Amino acid sequence: MDIDNPTAENPSTTLPAKPNFQPLTAHEISGGHVQFRKVTVPQHRYTPLKKVWMEIYTPVFEQMKIDIRMNLKKRRVELKTRSDTPDISNLQKCADFVHAFMLGFDVCDAVALLRIDELYVDSFEIKDVKTLRGEHLSRAIGRLSGKGGKTKFAIENATKTRIVIADCKIHILGSFLNIKIARDSLCSLILGSPAGKVYSKLRAVTARAEML
Repeated sequence: MDIDNPTAENPSTTLPAKPNFQPLTAHEISGGHVQFRKVTVPQHRYTPLKKVWMEIYTPVFEQMKIDIRMNLKKRRVELKTRSDTPDISNLQKCADFVHAFMLGFDVCDAVALLRIDELYVDSFEIKDVKTLRGEHLSRAIGRLSGKGGKTKFAIENATKTRIVIADCKIHILGSFLNIKIARDSLCSLILGSPAGKVYSKLRAVTARAEML
């Protein structure tokens, strides 16, 4: 008795082709909505911003594909995504970059925030460590800087960070571990430790960190 075999008549039947979907762009992920960030310009950073505006504008607009403009009336830098922005996180990176410049970092240092993911800016005040007033506060700031900035540069080079001392506020740019090492050294100086003791402890800590 013959058995009907439907596949025997047409052995070349194949499954439909596997669909090939293109990845969504950042503009499509956000539903086509434009996202904004605004960074206020402090009074004392307005003139430095005018001098280096093109150095800030070029990497943000050309490399990160983010629109940037200076709102002269409201004195703030405004950023927004474009239809060809490759990654939605670029907007926050650019906002962090501009904010770091407003805190006092050089453009050549702050631009690292655009290129390296594990970089942060940490800020604290001297009064968070110890309540100091008058000449005691002035001496603490002097200990942090050292003669001609010697102490600050030594901590920066040992911990691979960048430090800005703006009156009573201290800003540190670097990786999480390096920020912690630099902050501990600065806190020791604020509490009154001599620079030589801080240097020796810093050398030991950085040598141990490099072994990790």
